[in-house]
Formats: sequence, structure tokens, C-alpha cells
Amino acid sequence: MYKVRRWVVRHARLFEWVYRGFEPLLVKLHPLWRRIGYERVEAPVKAIEKGVKGLLFDCQMCGLCALSATGMSCPMNCPKNLRNGPCGGVRANGHCEVKPEMRCVWVEAWEGSRRMKYGDRIQVVQQPVDFRLKDSSSWLRVVRKLADPTRERADSGAVK
Repeated sequence: MYKVRRWVVRHARLFEWVYRGFEPLLVKLHPLWRRIGYERVEAPVKAIEKGVKGLLFDCQMCGLCALSATGMSCPMNCPKNLRNGPCGGVRANGHCEVKPEMRCVWVEAWEGSRRMKYGDRIQVVQQPVDFRLKDSSSWLRVVRKLADPTRERADSGAVK
């Protein structure tokens, strides 16, 4: 998984482009998912999302995906769960202080962001981890937020 994750970061621009095309397709499915019920589609969508993002990004299914803002490097792979940049323990060679065999997730994120068209989004402060959202679909959360922003505010980020 680690080698695939590093390859994806090196090709962050391609994955940014794929997501920019994929997101509008997801949003177009909002009326269908609303009719069926988001509760009922959560499990199958989550399974697909977990398979795809797990393979490519070593996704931890935090429910609040930040890949498009972190150079396609999942911040949840940081042993300290840091979502807004590296800790003070990044080694001189760019490796993690907790897992010395692994490059720092944030070193990878910075390199990936420099390859992306909208790479400056790495400067945006990410929300803290909300562990209540773990193992839920961030794709469905994004769809609901974009298709019905008033509902998303009422839900406070939790999947209903």
C-alpha cells in the first residue's frame, strides 16, 4: 500500500483531474440517493469508496476527506492524526519520527500539492478529526453539502 500511496502523490495532478470530473457525477446522483434514502445507500457507497480510496490512498475512512487539499496524501496516515501540517519531529530526510521507515505524510502532501493545479488549497486549515464520522462515506457527505447546503448545516456534519 505504501508504494501505491507514494505513486499516487507523484501523480497528484492526474488524481485531482479525475476527482474534478467525478465529483459532479456524484452530485447529479443526489436526487436518486435522496429518493432511495441516504441511510440505505451509505453501506454500498462506503464499500466502494473504501475499496477505491483504500487501494490508492491507504484511506482510513475518517469521513471527512481532505485529499484534494493535501496533495492526495491522506493526513490520517500520520501516526499522530495531524490534519494541518507536520509535527516538530520530521527527520532531516523527510521521514516520520514515529515510523522512521515512512516518509512524513506532510512532506508527501507538500510535494503532491506542488503538482496540483489547485495545490494552494494545502494552505487552508482543515477541520479537526471528528471520530464520530469514522467509517462513513465522505463522498455522500460532499454530495449532500454541495446539493443541499442548508441540510448539511442542520446535520452538523453527521450522516443522517
